[in-house]
Amino acid sequence: MLTPSSEDDLAEVIATADGPLCIKGGGTRGLAVEGTPLCTSGMTGITLYEPGALTIVAKAGTPVSEIEATLDAEDQMLAFEPMDHRPMLGTSGEPTIGGVVATNTSGPRRVQAGACRDFLLGTRLVDGTGAIVKNGGRVMKNVTGYDLSRLMCGAHGTLGVLSEVSLKVLPKPETEATLIYTDLNPDQAVPLMLTALGTPFDVSGAHFGPFHYREPRKAYLRLEGTEASVQYRIQQLKAALSEFGECHAESDPAKSGEIWRNARDMTALSEMPFVARGSIKPSASPEFLSCVSQTLATTDYLDWGGGLIWMGATDSQLRENAEHFALESKEQSLFSEELFGALSEYMRYEDGHLRLVKAAGSTNQSRFQEESAALTGLAKALRQKYDPRGILNSGLMG
Repeated sequence: MLTPSSEDDLAEVIATADGPLCIKGGGTRGLAVEGTPLCTSGMTGITLYEPGALTIVAKAGTPVSEIEATLDAEDQMLAFEPMDHRPMLGTSGEPTIGGVVATNTSGPRRVQAGACRDFLLGTRLVDGTGAIVKNGGRVMKNVTGYDLSRLMCGAHGTLGVLSEVSLKVLPKPETEATLIYTDLNPDQAVPLMLTALGTPFDVSGAHFGPFHYREPRKAYLRLEGTEASVQYRIQQLKAALSEFGECHAESDPAKSGEIWRNARDMTALSEMPFVARGSIKPSASPEFLSCVSQTLATTDYLDWGGGLIWMGATDSQLRENAEHFALESKEQSLFSEELFGALSEYMRYEDGHLRLVKAAGSTNQSRFQEESAALTGLAKALRQKYDPRGILNSGLMG
């Protein structure tokens, strides 16, 4: 494994590489693409933190836990609350801030505060030729040309390897509470969540699940802020959503926090051998789940008011789907392939996008749904520009 300790070392490693490189941060996402492993965890350290300016700069291999501890000491946070993949995937290692930015990893608060990409001020990176590139800075209005940093955010290391990132941070809320609605199906829960998000009461999380064969489940709405503000908004939100029935308010911030950590990390899917993650127009998610449940067996969760769909399958559900596909093979990897393909077709019909996160019997735990010809052509042109040799996480994103 290649573990450069500085940006110059990273540039030399990439410039002299004679074959594909598998880019890793803390190794918590279970990625296994072809190539020599190149790990950025050797480049660590917070290089600048200005609490008054709400800005932090860190090397790409810096553990997220170190950054969160530093921010917590000043009552600040990464507002996009990045997911920790370890509980769901059963992986080890330490999530790194470079990995978070490279994958645009964002949690439940994205629906209110924005994604990781929205908090990215600037980056330093090494492209596929070994050239060091700097883009952006330490304030929000810092780009006069093409915003390369935001292009790299979510590129999964296929266009360049991050060496340093600069992020905007926000103050931590004083407290939080969660409204919990029960006995709902997706066609009830999604209007509830979208109505709540459309109120002036600053809902910072809207989550629903699990859903399986139309079995009614719970919807969760989070409120954050000062104690007085949260209690006032609880009452106002209850009144605004009275048509959706009664709800329970969990006002213990510790218990509420546990609900949202589990939603952020999708711990409910930890025992499932198959997991896929989809993005879709929120109002289209009930119809999507309805169509899927008529032919396929999955256990589903909605976040971001219905815009994010997590789809899991247990061993028994995989076997049930195998019977539906009339598969005679006993290979679980084939079960996962067929299920992902079928779900992708449903998702494409709704103009959404699906990504395979975990596949039974497979070591390659990440794959993206095939894009349209136009997007595929654009992505190919970008990779040709920034990685002309095709050595950075080759094949990961098509």
